[in-house]
Amino acid sequence: MTATAPSEPPLDLPPRLAGLAGDDVAEADAGPAHSESWRLLPAAQQPQWPDPERLAAVTAQLAQLPPLVFAAECDQLTERLAAVARGEAFVLQGGDCAETFAGSTADSVRAKLQTLLQMAVVLTYGASVPVVKIGRMAGQFAKPRSKPTETRNGAELPAYRGDAVNGFDFTAEARTPDPDRLLRAYHSSAVTLNLCRAFTAGGYAGLHQVHAWNQDFVADSPAGRRYERLAGEIDRALSFMRACGADPQELRTVELYSSHEALLLDYEHALTRRDTRAGQPHGRVYDTSAHFVWVGERTRALNGAHIGFARSISNPIGVKIGPHATASDVLALIAALNPERRPGRLTLIARMGASRVRDVLPGLVKAVADDGAPVAWICDPMHGNTFEAPSGHKTRNFDDVLDELHGFFDVHREIGTHPGGIHIEFTGDNVTECVGGSHQIVADDLHQRYETACDPRLNRSQALDLAFTVADSYRRH
Repeated sequence: MTATAPSEPPLDLPPRLAGLAGDDVAEADAGPAHSESWRLLPAAQQPQWPDPERLAAVTAQLAQLPPLVFAAECDQLTERLAAVARGEAFVLQGGDCAETFAGSTADSVRAKLQTLLQMAVVLTYGASVPVVKIGRMAGQFAKPRSKPTETRNGAELPAYRGDAVNGFDFTAEARTPDPDRLLRAYHSSAVTLNLCRAFTAGGYAGLHQVHAWNQDFVADSPAGRRYERLAGEIDRALSFMRACGADPQELRTVELYSSHEALLLDYEHALTRRDTRAGQPHGRVYDTSAHFVWVGERTRALNGAHIGFARSISNPIGVKIGPHATASDVLALIAALNPERRPGRLTLIARMGASRVRDVLPGLVKAVADDGAPVAWICDPMHGNTFEAPSGHKTRNFDDVLDELHGFFDVHREIGTHPGGIHIEFTGDNVTECVGGSHQIVADDLHQRYETACDPRLNRSQALDLAFTVADSYRRH
């Protein structure tokens, strides 16, 4: 999703054209590009598709569709993440808990992009560090669930697993897994990627727009007012540079990458393509559904199909690491997913919970440091801090989110390693899903705008509050 990439056509081309530009991109028409050996392994969290023949027909169609991202873009992200592993950059990864087809609109995508860009500006300027921007978007249409079914008023139906699988409405028709939704997920991802590429390549994401991102937000938000003061400082710095005759192109574009959890293996496999670029190692395979994919805490079994699939692709990979992981678990995952120890290949996403991070994380970080493996550590402070409010809404306390982030930085400071980034769930809208923040939301407010399709997200004000806190913590590291 970057605005520029080496040896490739302009990236504001529609994704439907991306695979038709010649030998500089991953092959578009070869279909799935590697063996299906992962099918011999146990695959957790897969839907029970009622019509296997229709699933096969849909995945065959997906296999003939153009790739959504370029192989060279994936390699470029690997290089950026290698800088993170060396302690030279910081990752900002964020977006919806679960994207919806209805949310693939220009307004919705722009709002999330605005929030991501504002957070990145706060981190870059406040912490004086290059920020690798990865959207949790353009593919996050599936979610693992703690239970395969949901019961309401004595009726039991399949759990909602994301728009790529079934519908949110609690009816038998909506909750029945439908393979045709995989095609809708592909096309919705393409729409989102097109919008992001248009925004990032068309000048909207340039630093000269730093005030424009905030115009609809600053008046009634403490975080917005704090951001506006920072934007004024950036404006003065840009004016000084222009007065000196400097106006670099890098300030007018932005690198933005897509990511999602590689959960639905039939979908991911159908979008693998073999790299045919001249001069590249023969036979390298990419999952062209996104630049970066991760394996979740529930699916990271070493002998499972998700790790088997992740081993076979050349994208940069993430793995969620929860509080029950041991040092031997983590080292075994590193050995399986990055045996060549290629910097930037593997990112470990710690999601411990505020009450566990200071107890569990030090042993894991120290073991990896002693091993010498080139990994990037980033913090997911969201998933370990979910609870049910008295109203029945799933929510998160913003103070718990910040506490886990502080714990993450404390651990790396004590061990002498690099806190490489954050992975968060947020929206660009003024929702009321997480309690706390400078624009205080309390439990009684949750019903007002509780709009998530799955887990609670930070709203725009809370996301900016978090960015300022992270910038302060990084600066003190």
